[in-house]
Amino acid sequence: MQISSHNVRRAAQRIERLVLGREKSPLERGIFHNLSLVAFFAWVGLGADGLSSSCYGPEEAYLALHGHYHLALFLALATAITVAVIAASYSQIIELFPGGGGGYLVASTLLNPTAGVISGCALIVDYVLTIAVSVASGVDALLSFGSHTDSPHKTLISIGAIFALVMLNLRGVKESVRILLPIFLVFVVTHAILIAVTMGGHASGLPAVFRESIDGTRESFQSIGIWATVFLFLRAYSLGAGTYTGIEAVSNGMGVLREPRVRTGKRTMLYMAVSLAITAAGILLGYRVFDIHHEAGRTLNATLVHRIADGWDSGPVPFGTIFVALTLLSEGALLFVAAQTGFLGGPRMLACMAVDRWVPNRFANLSSRLVTGNGVLLMGAAAAVALVYTGASVKALVIMYSINVFVTFTLSQLGMVRHWWMERSRVKDWAWRFFLNGSGMLLSLVILIITVTLKFFQGGWLTVLVTGATVGVAFLVRRHYRRFQFALTMLNLLVENSLAAASERRAATAAIFVNRYDGLGLHTLGRVRTLMGSDLRKVVFLSVVQVDSDQFRDEDHLRTLTQSRHQDLQRYEAVARDAGLEAESRFAIGTDVVFELERLAFAVSELEPQTVFVAGQVVFQQETVTQRLLHNEVAFALQRRLLYKGLDIIIVPVQLPKEVW
Repeated sequence: MQISSHNVRRAAQRIERLVLGREKSPLERGIFHNLSLVAFFAWVGLGADGLSSSCYGPEEAYLALHGHYHLALFLALATAITVAVIAASYSQIIELFPGGGGGYLVASTLLNPTAGVISGCALIVDYVLTIAVSVASGVDALLSFGSHTDSPHKTLISIGAIFALVMLNLRGVKESVRILLPIFLVFVVTHAILIAVTMGGHASGLPAVFRESIDGTRESFQSIGIWATVFLFLRAYSLGAGTYTGIEAVSNGMGVLREPRVRTGKRTMLYMAVSLAITAAGILLGYRVFDIHHEAGRTLNATLVHRIADGWDSGPVPFGTIFVALTLLSEGALLFVAAQTGFLGGPRMLACMAVDRWVPNRFANLSSRLVTGNGVLLMGAAAAVALVYTGASVKALVIMYSINVFVTFTLSQLGMVRHWWMERSRVKDWAWRFFLNGSGMLLSLVILIITVTLKFFQGGWLTVLVTGATVGVAFLVRRHYRRFQFALTMLNLLVENSLAAASERRAATAAIFVNRYDGLGLHTLGRVRTLMGSDLRKVVFLSVVQVDSDQFRDEDHLRTLTQSRHQDLQRYEAVARDAGLEAESRFAIGTDVVFELERLAFAVSELEPQTVFVAGQVVFQQETVTQRLLHNEVAFALQRRLLYKGLDIIIVPVQLPKEVW
């Protein structure tokens, strides 16, 4: 039995709809409201990274004390203070940049584009490592339940988890957050109980812990010296710096928040800061209260939970076993939720940089589910590579992790400090704001210097190398697009002059696919006149307003975008009429340019069956892989679809001026 390609395509579409959900239109009524997140859901989607870091950040810091565990109390205080300062300083970024973009936009606007691209590339690499370390830690936490963290299948399980998260995120932001909400709530409840038991159930022993911390610190001063003790503390503090990653996610992801965005963003930041400070500091204190030490096959958190709950099984119901299971399962599951921050922040960062032409513009495209699908796929693939390279080792990933986020922290705070200083004559409370961002900058800079110094030869060099390479690629992409845009501008001048000739009436209709009013469209029109000669009577310009991540803001912005495209098409019509041709235009709005252009072509062909469709395609003298990656092949995709439907289409090659390319 032969299966037609049409049936195969329909079956594939049904599977896609089942897995990814129905397609969404940017013109749906209330679409912005339906896709945006209130503060609580944003806390789940954007705050899970910070909260989940309490599953590995405090442990890394505590173990780095190397027996001087009396310093854990000061470590807990330093952690809480650092979270508070960074969160407060980022709240000011939210106020100043309500549209999102976070560290990339702050550094680009308040410092310079170079600082911006460094900040953006650092964040992209950090988000990749966020996904990798969160998934690896999640698998560890789940395997800790059976004391099997050394399982040889850990890498394979981790990659499977990333695949599931990619599929989930391709469905849409809100859908993914809702599915992960129960996991987040179970984690919050179980860890609230854990900290409450540590503080409340052992309140009588806390004064002894405080005294021991002070006495132990004095002994360390005497035995190994003051500077050695300070170095030991700072090393532990820096190795636990992963605890602070994720705080910047709210300012980066403002685009997914419900209006009024500033209020929603600041409330989300408050939820995140309070929950992270209490959880991370409480766990560190719990380690000290119960004198936790490393046990083979278990994380420190798993040991702490067992120490607290193992005595709760005395009755008919094994409450202790149930609590241990729920706590460890929620830790493991929440770490998968934390990877969600990377899948939310990473693609949005790529989209922001794509709009500014630092990365290929396809990363700004929205899928039919109105998510930046290309960014989601890239983040998932890069995280999978990191997991394979490290063997899903949390220890190796944590060394690579938490460096880049402090690059962004430092540059962002530096930009804000500069801003408040420049605005000191216009802002009343500039001194307080200057101090707040200045404190955040100094903290971030100190942590960055210590972290890079301590981690560089242990594996941190790879993060620095990859980040530097990413920045280099971004500059190459930007250079290419700038040259390309300049060449198009020169093309405008060359083609406009050539179109001012002949004015005789023609006999046929040509439908030309155009984008904005530029040299590519004008050159295509000129080539059509040359090819069809006296047969050409009428020209129909077909265009699509592509709604990408930068354009998908609100209804007013979409109206402005539509009006701008309408004006571009009127300019094309005027040029054609000046050349003695009949002219009209049609346009549509959507996320899939090829699909919308195909639909417009069918509408024209029904009215005028003899229409010849024409698409311009920029060609390079020696095409490279880079050029194929950086320029969408819309013309060739249209050619395949229209020819399959029996419509005539011509691809007109457009060469850029040799003088500028």
